[in-house]
Amino acid sequence: MAAPFLALPATLPSAAELPGTVKAALPALTVMMVNGLRDFLFAILILAAGWMLSRWTGRWLRDVLSRTVYIDATIKPLVAGFVRYFILAITVVAVLGQFGVQTTSLIAILGAAGLAIGLAMQGTLSNVASGVMLLILRPFRVYDRIKVADAVGPVREIGLFRTTILTDDGIYVSIPNASIFTGTIQNLSREGKRRVNFTVEIDRGENIDIAQKIIHDALAQESRILKNPACTVEVEALGPLSTTLVVQVWIENRDFGGTQSDIKKRVRHALQGADVSAPVPVPAPSVAPWSPTPEEPQRPQGKKPN
Repeated sequence: MAAPFLALPATLPSAAELPGTVKAALPALTVMMVNGLRDFLFAILILAAGWMLSRWTGRWLRDVLSRTVYIDATIKPLVAGFVRYFILAITVVAVLGQFGVQTTSLIAILGAAGLAIGLAMQGTLSNVASGVMLLILRPFRVYDRIKVADAVGPVREIGLFRTTILTDDGIYVSIPNASIFTGTIQNLSREGKRRVNFTVEIDRGENIDIAQKIIHDALAQESRILKNPACTVEVEALGPLSTTLVVQVWIENRDFGGTQSDIKKRVRHALQGADVSAPVPVPAPSVAPWSPTPEEPQRPQGKKPN
């Protein structure tokens, strides 16, 4: 059997047999290893404790702020998130301090890293800046009904990075703050009053003045329509088969959905009760298919038919 290339000694050398330089460094190496292991374990404990504390504090602060009425609901999630990230930042500094990292050096490193991260994450930081501007300018608040980025519904939360909306059909939509801030925002619930606009078509042979009076009388019976501004019924278009009337009324914003439907039904029933006809489409005239007539034989010139 061939001898192995590497053979271990029968007995390991004792500490007394080590070189003098190694024996002199052993106490210092032992102390460094013990201290390093201790600092590593303490750093893990600090990191775990800080992570758990930040999560627990964030949830607790959200519950406390949700029960108070003295703080605007728009900034409640932001306050809870800021406290959580602040605790995490303190935890990271404590962990680095456990390994002997100096604060001044840490600030310089964080500054350089922040510049590099800022250049690499311009889109993400623009969402943060847009979120701050949305909180300052307040084009909408939590629970406001808005229309933005093809989504319509009440605002659930305005975060540092994204804004969440719950649409009317129960879909959770999360939109980047930059898209909202740079786009068009329609706040559907900011104002107390809102105008209802819809059109009514009647036959061209109907009397326009009578139709307008019937619609005005029907609107006057609806108590949810505001008297000021007054409702209007104007002629929008005169077509070859119909006359189009546009109806405009003002109602309370909180009653917009149901009131709009009731007003339209009331106008339709009033016109039907007064026998005001809707336009009847005229079918296209039926034409028999064209077929060429047989050619008659040419007669010689100067001859008359018998």
